[in-house]
Amino acid sequence: MNPHEKSSSQSRSPLIIAELSANHHQSLEVAKESLYAIAECGADGVKLQTYTPQCLTLPSQKSYFTIKGGTLWDNRYLYDLYQEAQTPWEWHQELFELAQKLNLLIFSSPFSPKAVDFLESLHCPMYKVASFEVMHYELIESIAKTKKPIIISTGVATPEEIKTALRICYKHHCKDITLLQCTSQYPAPIDEANLSCMPQLAKTYKQYKVKYGLSDHTIGSLCPIIATSLGATMIEKHFILDKALGGVDSAFSMDKDEFAQMVKDVRNTALALGTKKPSINQEILAKRRTFARSIFITQDIKKGEKITRDNIAIIRPNNGAHPKFYKKILGKKAKKDLEAYEPLCLDDIKM
Repeated sequence: MNPHEKSSSQSRSPLIIAELSANHHQSLEVAKESLYAIAECGADGVKLQTYTPQCLTLPSQKSYFTIKGGTLWDNRYLYDLYQEAQTPWEWHQELFELAQKLNLLIFSSPFSPKAVDFLESLHCPMYKVASFEVMHYELIESIAKTKKPIIISTGVATPEEIKTALRICYKHHCKDITLLQCTSQYPAPIDEANLSCMPQLAKTYKQYKVKYGLSDHTIGSLCPIIATSLGATMIEKHFILDKALGGVDSAFSMDKDEFAQMVKDVRNTALALGTKKPSINQEILAKRRTFARSIFITQDIKKGEKITRDNIAIIRPNNGAHPKFYKKILGKKAKKDLEAYEPLCLDDIKM
């Protein structure tokens, strides 16, 4: 079984992943406490990010490297932001081992082929490609060569870039692919979530047999709930142990209580959706139909007497013959004496 497959009884519920990102605040203890809290919330897994500032950008303060455009990080230099947000590589093994003890699926978003090699040494079970990395084809090729499941955020990627990434995956026989609808704003306005395009991803890239899900940066549980109703197989949401800690991602991250409530909401949504085919067994159905209508005797009927509208009726509860036989048995004769207020059985009538 693939690490993100569920049993048939859980198949409607998406895999719920807590994105730790930079919310460890450069404290291994906070990172470990976060994993314990994520497990307590009922999440299926946790995702890390594996990079160094050097593999993402240059240590320059030229204007090219200054963040602008109305983001949470305006006027910060890219290198400084990534230096603050990175998860130290020396923590990874301990976090992987702890997650496994907690029965949490743990994997990562690598940002360089070197990071893929490092994660392979930790037996990382699958990989996530951030939307800003979809055009980093060397990275995607490194992941595809592992032949492990790959999750790709669509975010800022163009359709052609997504197609190229999918071709690379298939070229290297990496065919377990999930595309995540993602609005690359932090936090993302709810009117830009565009969740209805999720099922369209499967249609647009049907030749690659992709699954689809949501990498959510909106506030609250609404979008994960809607995504579940639209058939998402994975939902990723940023997690923070305590918002009082602050940090670069805190504004759009869920704390423990919020995350636990989201998990409950998503699981209940999946339960409410049920299956496309009726799955209730006949014994349960019979119990629930107790107060449905059936045919009862309304007056004493002597043996050989005709069944008429005056001596039978279609009433509650459901102990007698099915109402569909009502007209068929009118005018037929009773095989034996029948007592009023008893259910009428077909065996009591000469058909």
